[in-house]
Amino acid sequence: MTPLDPQAAALLERAARSPLPAYSEVPPRVARRLYRDTRAVLAPDPPPVASVRLVLADGPGGPIPVRAYRPQGAADGARLPALVYFHGGGWVIGDLDTHDVVCRTLANGARCAVFSVEYRKAPEAPFPAAVEDAIAATAWIAANASALGADAARLAVGGDSAGGNLAAVTAPAARDAGAPNLVLQLLIYPATDQRMGHASIERNGEGYLLTKAAMRYFRGHYLPRESDWLDWRASPLLAPRLAGVAPAFVLTAGYDPLLDEGRAYAERLRGEGVAVEYRCYEGMVHGFITMGRVLDAAHAALADCAAAAARAFASNA
Repeated sequence: MTPLDPQAAALLERAARSPLPAYSEVPPRVARRLYRDTRAVLAPDPPPVASVRLVLADGPGGPIPVRAYRPQGAADGARLPALVYFHGGGWVIGDLDTHDVVCRTLANGARCAVFSVEYRKAPEAPFPAAVEDAIAATAWIAANASALGADAARLAVGGDSAGGNLAAVTAPAARDAGAPNLVLQLLIYPATDQRMGHASIERNGEGYLLTKAAMRYFRGHYLPRESDWLDWRASPLLAPRLAGVAPAFVLTAGYDPLLDEGRAYAERLRGEGVAVEYRCYEGMVHGFITMGRVLDAAHAALADCAAAAARAFASNA
């Protein structure tokens, strides 16, 4: 097994000394503040982009806030390829601000518009609210692409962790609806199986930031009904059919509890004829792409993701 990256090891030592409680020990409103504050310390300075604005997409539960980014140097009237992005955070924590640097970096790196979606979160809005918002926001962005300065023919979805789960679910939903025609699903250490039975959960479920206890905490809020764990919209690995969905770039981390289910999803996609690029950052931990101030691998991983998106956009130009 590849050794833990030295920078990741230093981060884990720092986390072990922290007096802050674990997410699973506090109410969601407190967990959200903990996540926001700790991620702010670990994130690099936000890179400049051409513009950032808030738009409101039509959603089943009311307007969905979407933060729209245009890359540095983009002309005002240019119709850019676009990435619809869903932030991570266990469907309970995380927001537009915690993933602002990620979205700016992807916009600049892929030379695309990025639309970061603030979907409804649990426990206030449990499953399937986040799924419904993800699908609705993607459809709305596609339908309004021209007004948003985007090219509906070059539209991708992506996200990390819980957001990777939402992107993975949006892809077959778009296939089944016949629109929008997605050119890529960018899945960064995605959660794909709510049964929590994969070996990496036991192997990496303690001491590597995301713990098994935290996973149960998030699942308990998002999926309070055990019967929903098997719904493919919660566990896309259990989808009856994945053939015909958008090509995928799947990124995992070697010391992540979600490693095995992310890899299994990539294998399932490939087995059903979907074009897949798979990359594992063997020495990294869950959540590392947001930690570029202390982890050099975060910059490399986001560059990989941006390059994959740029290739997908170029092949569909």
